[in-house]
Amino acid sequence: MSEAKWYVVHTYSGYENKVKANIDKTIENRHLEDQILEVRVPMQEVVEVKNGTQKASQKKMFPGYVMIHMIMNDDTWYVVRNTRGVTGFVGPGSKPVPLTDAEIDSLGIMDAAIVTNYEVGETIVVTSGAWKDTVGMVKEVNSQKQTLTINVELFGRETPVEIQFSEVKKM
Repeated sequence: MSEAKWYVVHTYSGYENKVKANIDKTIENRHLEDQILEVRVPMQEVVEVKNGTQKASQKKMFPGYVMIHMIMNDDTWYVVRNTRGVTGFVGPGSKPVPLTDAEIDSLGIMDAAIVTNYEVGETIVVTSGAWKDTVGMVKEVNSQKQTLTINVELFGRETPVEIQFSEVKKM
């Protein structure tokens, strides 16, 4: 049995969620749960300012595309390709090309379980980079990007600076 990989499917714009629902229903009806593992419409949270108020909302990262984690074979290809709203797999001709691990990582859509040992309010020292030997207090921890935001004194003012986890250590 071959290994499951991530594939990208092109859809009509605005039909991403409908395509996801249709594929999910087909998986259930045809009992393909062990071959098509996950169907995902990558979303990101955006903050919009309307009439002076901030509003958080979800926005599609890749409009017109759906990502599918599946084992590619004739059955799964046929099911996905013939789903209403799907125009085809991304790849040359009719041959789907799976995403590489590096591509998946760079997209930032996978919810990797990143464990951090930094907390807001903690004092750290920068060990490398432009801010080497700077001491600061952690104001924000971003596990997804693996960065800390600290305040440093610059020209007599507190200025927020984003630093990689690899460039700091606890005091």
